[in-house]
Amino acid sequence: MKLSWKQLILLSFIGCLGGELHLQGPVFIREPSDSVVPTGPQDKKVTLNCEARGNPSPHYRWQLNGSDINLSLEYRYKLSGGNLVVMNPTRNWDTGSYQCFATNSLGTVVSREAKLQFAYPDGPTSRARSAVSVREGQGVVLLCGPPPRSAELSYAWIFNEYPSFVEEDRRRFVSQETGHLYIAKVEPSDVGNYTCVVTSALTAARELGSPTPLVLRPDGVMGEYEPKIEVQFPESLPAAKGSTVTLECFALGNPIPQINWRRSDGLPFPSKIKLRKFNAVLEIPDFQQEDTGSYECVAENSRGKNVARGRLTYYAKPHWVQLLEDVEIAVGDNLFWECRANGKPKASYRWLKDGEALVLEERIQIENGALTIANLSVADSGTFQCIAENKHGLASSSARLKVVASAPDFSKTPMKKLVRVQAGSELGLECKPHASPRARASWRKGHTMLLDDGRISFLKDGGLKIANVTKADAGTYTCVAENPFGKANDTTHVVVTDPTRITVAPSNMDVSVGESVVLPCQAQHDPLLDITFTWYFNGVLTDFQKDGSHFEKVGGSSSGDVMIRNIQLKHSGRYICMVHTGVDSVSSAADLIVRGSPGPPENVKVDEITDTTAQLSWKEGTDNHSPVTSYSIQARTPFSVGWQTVTTVPEVTDGKAHSATVVDLNPWVEYEFRVIANNKIGGGEPSVPSEKVRTEEAVPEAPPSEVSGGGGSRSELVITWDPVPEELQNGEGFGYVVAFRPLGVTNWIQTVVTSPDTPRYVFRNDSIVPFSLYEVKVGVYNNKGEGPFSPVTTVFSAEEEPTVAPSHVSAQSLSSSEIQLSWNAIPWKLTNGHLLGYEVRIWTSGEEDSASRVTVAASRTSATLRGLRSNLAYHGAVRAYNSAGAGPFSATVTATTRKTPPSQPPGNVVWNATDTKVLLNWEQVRAMENESEVTGYKVFYRTSSQRNMQVLNTNKTSAELLLPVREDYIIEVKAATDGGDGTSSEQIRIPRVTNTDARGSTSAISNVLPVSGYIPIVLVFTVNALW
Repeated sequence: MKLSWKQLILLSFIGCLGGELHLQGPVFIREPSDSVVPTGPQDKKVTLNCEARGNPSPHYRWQLNGSDINLSLEYRYKLSGGNLVVMNPTRNWDTGSYQCFATNSLGTVVSREAKLQFAYPDGPTSRARSAVSVREGQGVVLLCGPPPRSAELSYAWIFNEYPSFVEEDRRRFVSQETGHLYIAKVEPSDVGNYTCVVTSALTAARELGSPTPLVLRPDGVMGEYEPKIEVQFPESLPAAKGSTVTLECFALGNPIPQINWRRSDGLPFPSKIKLRKFNAVLEIPDFQQEDTGSYECVAENSRGKNVARGRLTYYAKPHWVQLLEDVEIAVGDNLFWECRANGKPKASYRWLKDGEALVLEERIQIENGALTIANLSVADSGTFQCIAENKHGLASSSARLKVVASAPDFSKTPMKKLVRVQAGSELGLECKPHASPRARASWRKGHTMLLDDGRISFLKDGGLKIANVTKADAGTYTCVAENPFGKANDTTHVVVTDPTRITVAPSNMDVSVGESVVLPCQAQHDPLLDITFTWYFNGVLTDFQKDGSHFEKVGGSSSGDVMIRNIQLKHSGRYICMVHTGVDSVSSAADLIVRGSPGPPENVKVDEITDTTAQLSWKEGTDNHSPVTSYSIQARTPFSVGWQTVTTVPEVTDGKAHSATVVDLNPWVEYEFRVIANNKIGGGEPSVPSEKVRTEEAVPEAPPSEVSGGGGSRSELVITWDPVPEELQNGEGFGYVVAFRPLGVTNWIQTVVTSPDTPRYVFRNDSIVPFSLYEVKVGVYNNKGEGPFSPVTTVFSAEEEPTVAPSHVSAQSLSSSEIQLSWNAIPWKLTNGHLLGYEVRIWTSGEEDSASRVTVAASRTSATLRGLRSNLAYHGAVRAYNSAGAGPFSATVTATTRKTPPSQPPGNVVWNATDTKVLLNWEQVRAMENESEVTGYKVFYRTSSQRNMQVLNTNKTSAELLLPVREDYIIEVKAATDGGDGTSSEQIRIPRVTNTDARGSTSAISNVLPVSGYIPIVLVFTVNALW
């Protein structure tokens, strides 16, 4: 195709712009929508929205009723961006259809039409209304007389005075279609004035009509009559998809009619349908095609019925199924542009170019919405709009057509500079310069033009293909591209390499869980190429970092060997080693079978249960590539410690068996069973436990153990045993049969103990001889019968408690907190039993109920009671006791605890040491009136390496210790009294003497270290005074 010089210049200019900027034709972001101008003050304005994107930025113009609006009339119009602002709109000048045009250098788009209307100028008719006269019982319709609808209105009626509004019910109804008030049956209370109120949904403005008086006629009450439907929906009503459809139906009649709804086809209403206003309104939200059809309103009373019918039809505005998209086509090519929209009724299509109707000609055709333009020229470039419309609305889609013409250019699609190809393979080279129209390609190698010879072939898209490549094919290849607007070329260098092959391939392996293996993979490759190894496991690329606990590459960078450590069952599968170079890739696969212990058997069931056996069955689980050789069965009861292996018949369950009989179970015990499969690898995981089952009841077989007895009170025989565990009771109603007889007697005395947890039985009878031998045995029983007795054993009957009190009881105070009681033992014979000991009781006057008690063995005849209060009289008594009880108390004796020892410690302890002795002095301790008199002093001493103190008694305030002072000594002094030892002086430390004499001096005293780590200054003063 030959272009004019003007077109070539234009193409060059467009090409330059296209290289620097991303150009875009105008596309609407917002389009104007219908508006209603409310009534009210004159100073108002209306804004119609319009906004489009594009590059360059679009500019805007508007049309009203097909004529351009003069935007220079600023007192009338203002353009804000693309929005049109109409100042002080009037009905006569500004009513109509508006369209926005957005234009830039690439084209123009036209918005949908938007209607501007004005709300009603006046309210309902305001002239005076005549009275409406009706008979009682008659129906009546009061007319509202609203203005023509130009906006959404709602209606209500005032009865007599505001704000008394008519309440709607079965008898009264206000239609939101007509605005009229319908009264099905007039009653005397209805007499009054009625005023229609019309409210604008747009402005909320409210207008009131003139009152309509309603009066009753004097000629009596109207009789009954059949319903007369006054409010009904059209015979055919189109409804939009997704809208809410409202149907009204109301009837006059006496009695008041009942309103009901139904579909003519008998289908039930879907749950979304709502009935309101006492069934006078049927509402269908989200209207869909299945909601279409004939609907019936039935009004009925006792005098008859009436039916109103209407059909709902479905419509949908066009909506896009396939939108237009920008296209760029070379000059001379053909365009096929299809836009498709759904709608009901079916949409029709028209096309615009740059805001104007597209003119059809021989090369420009439209068929079923699809646009075709043959032999494109640059002049065909522009912004196109496809408009789909039906009677309910329209949809618009726009896109840019760019017809380009350019010389070949490799800058955006350069050829590869280097291509490596394996010898023996096929070489493909691309040549795809940017060119409009498409460029014709020719090839040369070096300076030699290439010809199609079978092995070398030229592709339709300009590419080059060489089959069965050899080393001689290496070199530089040049593609020369040419179209009517010029030519260009680009080159690539081809390197022919040797093929890669795997020299050591992985092989199939059979391993056990826990082992480690190496899968080898080594290859020979062309030295010019880098090589990489990758592994796939069951088709998934192996991540050696993520799976590093099991997988590791070994053998260095030149090897692809992989080690799998601690193999698990999950590692069974196919492993593929992939060897990659920049030219080719090869692979080799191996199957790894991992054998492990079996998986858990499945569906373990108890098929049959007796008192001691259970018949089990199960299904085989996975064998994990190693056949099952045997099965083990375990059981668990509420009494067992975990799971225990049970005995089965046969004793060894073969791996091919799927059932076994468990024996030696305990009757009347709840069991769970599980099965473990074994193979040569080992035992597998146990199965899921079976359901809990209980064995049948049986006669008990286990008598109680540890049957014994003895003790108790006078005239008692105490028999004890260890209760039989619940798992050995074998059934309900379990208890014990206790049998006993005096030694040497033939007949047994028997009794029954019904509680299975009872561990003893006490037989009481005055004829029982104390401490006499009895033979006893204990048997068992349950609801199924009696079981065995325990072996016969002998027990003693209860002993006789002591009958005499200890004699010669005396009490002696030992200290301020101790009293000792002494007595003579009571006479006792072994035939009376075993004397256990003596109970000593001590108390103060008035506190006998809270007396302290201590017990001592029968071999003891004295007891010391400690922790008593000082200087207080205590009373005491003693009695003997055995297992049968305690005897009488002795006579009461009294002793008074001594006063407490002095609380003042010996003070000012000083010392003088030689290598053989230590001289000590201290101040006299003086007792207070409530303290025991000091009778002497006790010097406690030990070496620093000893634990126990030694004691020196003295009645002086000094002491001489003949001690070899070869190590440190710890010394403390206490006052001695009848009430005990007084408070200790502070411990002093006498250091080891290193010379012949250590005298009291300041230097010597500095070494006198109390254990607390400090030296009282008073010691220093005292020593200086003495020596």
